[in-house]
Amino acid sequence: MTVRVQADPFDLVVELGSFAAGRSDVGAQVSFTGIVRDDTGALQHMLIEHYPGMTEKAIGAIEATAVTRWNLKDCLVIHRYGALRPGDQIMMVATAAPHRADAFAAAEFLMDYLKSRAPFWKQEVTAKGADWVAAKDEDEDALKRW
Repeated sequence: MTVRVQADPFDLVVELGSFAAGRSDVGAQVSFTGIVRDDTGALQHMLIEHYPGMTEKAIGAIEATAVTRWNLKDCLVIHRYGALRPGDQIMMVATAAPHRADAFAAAEFLMDYLKSRAPFWKQEVTAKGADWVAAKDEDEDALKRW
């Protein structure tokens, strides 16, 4: 089980290639990669801030919850911070389980909780200035199923 919060880009192929490699107790591996999107066509970059130590601890707690709820054999969460441009990878989640239902459910749980509960502060920067990203009702509603 691994949690990494980092400024540097990650190589999705390398991460997935080494994730759960050599395990014979895994029948399913699910991954999700979040990408910075530009809904308006004006985004220069998204600035993501966090408190080192606190953020890793909070994500680790979310990951530990997933591991206790589903039969996971491995789990990986990577989340980036700093100035990220549209199209940049912002995060990834990977889960490995004996069966696909657990791998899919745990990955969705992790993504929903990362989106709304991980302590990151996001600011969208355009030529007109910067605005903090507010919490979205649909993200909060997604948590209700868990």
